[in-house]
Amino acid sequence: MIRLISGDRPQSRILGAILLMILFALAFAPFLFPGSRSLETAARICIFIVLVASYDLLLGYGGIVSFAHTMFFGFGAYGVAIAVNRIGTSWEAMGLGALAGMALAGVVALVIALLSLRVRAIFFAMITLAIASAVAVLVSQLSGITGGEDGMNLRIPRELTPAFRFELFGLALNGRIVNYYLVFTACLALFLIMLRLVNSPFGRVLLAIRENAFRAEAIGYRVVVYRAVATTISAMIAAAAGSLFAIWLRYVGPSTTMGMEIMIDILLIVVIGGMGTMYGAVVGSVIFVLAQNYLKTLMGGMAEATSGLPLIPDLLNPDRWLLWLGVLFILSVYFFPTGIVGRLRGAR
Repeated sequence: MIRLISGDRPQSRILGAILLMILFALAFAPFLFPGSRSLETAARICIFIVLVASYDLLLGYGGIVSFAHTMFFGFGAYGVAIAVNRIGTSWEAMGLGALAGMALAGVVALVIALLSLRVRAIFFAMITLAIASAVAVLVSQLSGITGGEDGMNLRIPRELTPAFRFELFGLALNGRIVNYYLVFTACLALFLIMLRLVNSPFGRVLLAIRENAFRAEAIGYRVVVYRAVATTISAMIAAAAGSLFAIWLRYVGPSTTMGMEIMIDILLIVVIGGMGTMYGAVVGSVIFVLAQNYLKTLMGGMAEATSGLPLIPDLLNPDRWLLWLGVLFILSVYFFPTGIVGRLRGAR
């Protein structure tokens, strides 16, 4: 099965076991971890896996540093929101909005790549940052179309809302679970497509370009063309993830889709999981999203348990969760310089 999909084996029994556990947990999350917060966390993990993997296609495989990835993520989210609000609440409107967002992301990414990829890496990164910032400001100002700073609420089909209830094999379910499995199935399909892509001849050429672009050019590969195609594909997959995020959240706003904080989160997850491996996006996303959602609660419990000790309860105050998240990141970089996945594969 692995050979049929990509031929990319985990290369480590521990990593293989971790990936199977993650797949099992996400596949049965509504039943293993009941509760709206748990389901929200699982859906966010699925979406971030796709978003981070699409960015790793650029950074880890193509050696392209871009700060415009959240812009493409926002194109997909706003595509669905605008289509639903203008056309009406229907599956067709959501599909049309998602396709429009992906198409716009692909065109913009291709134009940016063809005009900018010939410059040095640092200048390309600055160009993408400038364009992403300009688009974020534009989205905030076009309140008649995008809702401005207030964002837009989505009215999705009733089958995807908690109001829709049904029974399956004696289990009482609702539309929120249907919505989750829409997100999970789509994210799994997108991830497998990327896994197949990076292990194809196209992916091998990207790796060769990353290692030595001049040598790849001398052999006969058109480096700019390959990088432009990789940028376009990455942008369209990020837009697809944005569409799923909008459908799940039922809200789209500049801060939730195009904020620089999301771009920083993506970079952190890539480093924690390991660059140049799709599996790094899986492991890194799980660790980061879980820490983001539960570290504060965990610290609150630890602060109460150590209330009789000096200084420690103050250090474990839940308000300092970002400090400890930063400490965890520093430790992960120190002990896992090639990322968790790279370390596990190296240990083999």
